[in-house]
Order: sequence, then structure tokens, then C-alpha cells
Amino acid sequence: MHRLILIRHGESAYNADNRFTGWTDVDLTPLGMAQARAVGATLRAAGVAIDVAFTSMLKRTIRSQWIICEAMDRMWLPIVPDPRLNERHYGALTGLNKATAEREYGAAQVAAWRRSFAVAPPPMALQDARAYADDPRNRGARAGEIVLSESLEDVVRRVRPFWEELAAPALRERRGVVIQAHGNTIRALIKHLEGMSDDDIATLDVPNATPVVYEFDADMHVRRRYDMPAVSDEGRHSLF
Repeated sequence: MHRLILIRHGESAYNADNRFTGWTDVDLTPLGMAQARAVGATLRAAGVAIDVAFTSMLKRTIRSQWIICEAMDRMWLPIVPDPRLNERHYGALTGLNKATAEREYGAAQVAAWRRSFAVAPPPMALQDARAYADDPRNRGARAGEIVLSESLEDVVRRVRPFWEELAAPALRERRGVVIQAHGNTIRALIKHLEGMSDDDIATLDVPNATPVVYEFDADMHVRRRYDMPAVSDEGRHSLF
């Protein structure tokens, strides 16, 4: 049996402030660190075998995976960061409190940016210091493009090659693979794995620090999917 575990990082500083995070490299809060430790303890108690972990290039996923490996007493596990697992780029919304964004743009428009499959937020200005054009961590997220905003459709487009080139081959060779990523990259992977419709993916929410487990047969067909028990509901904020 081949097992894939998808995990959205623990609570970040921007999650706690209810801000659009995107590619901003914020760290975990103390609650986020506690959530990651609890995930590691849960996986260890369940006897889940992990052979390799993939993360984005952003510290909230990397630190979450470090903490999980420590809690599982598996600090030697290989952790492979990949920019294609970065969170969706929220463009000009990056850093804005969601309530502030609704006052500025209107609740209906913000809802469309957050939940529509093909609608991207307004782009970040290229001269904006947060445009990440020269940030080596983000090179390769979209084949060398300078990314200024993304829809979920854009995220699906960049996640698919990651799946085909790295995750699926690792699953064929190993017992257990973890992908420690972000709300939107996990939604994109779930859409790809399950063939979910554009409308259905719009309603899917991915909470912090709750593993989503897929089991595959030898032909890489999904046998079943299940969520592991929520580690903590305390202080959770939706990223979308």
C-alpha cells in the first residue's frame, strides 16, 4: 500500500491576524508550533510510516515539518522544499486583513477572489518590494515567470508537474509520503487527485494541522481518503 499525507501548516502569524498571506514568508505562532507537535504525536501514535516529506519554500511549512519530524523521532527524514508548493499568490491583497479588504473592495468581490476557481485578485505592482521578483525561494514556482497574482486555476497548473515529477514517483517507490503545504496548494492537489469539479473545489476548506490521508493501490488508484482527528480547533483561522 502507498500512503500520501497532505498537511496544511500550523497557524501562522498572518492566519492569527486574519490576513491574506500568499507568498509572504511569515512564521508560525506558538499555537501553530503546538499544532505541528500534536500532528507529529498523532502520526507517531498511529504508527504512520513516512519516508520523505515535501514542503514549499516558505518557513511556515518547513518549520511545521521540522517539528513533526522531531515529535515522531524521525529527524533524519529527507525534507525536500519545492517552490511549486508555495501558497497561491494573492497579488495586491497580500497582507491585507480580510475584513479591511471587504470594506475596500466589497464583500462579493472579495468572495469571488477567494473562492472562484479562475478569478485572480488584482496583481501586485512589479515595483512593490513584496513582488518577490528577485527572491530565489520562488524561482521555478511558475517556470521562471514573475508572478504578480494567481487564481486557484493557476495553482493547479503549477502543482500538477510537481505531482508527476516528484510526488507520484516517490509514492511508487516508498511506503509513505508527506506533502506539507498551504490551503490552496492542498486544494489544488485534491482537485487533481479526485477530479473534483471547479464548483466543488470552491467549497472545500482545508484547516490547519489536520492530516488528509490518501491510500493508493499498486496501480496508483485512490483506495480511500480520510482525515485524521483534528489536533486542535483552538484559534484556527481560514487562510482563504
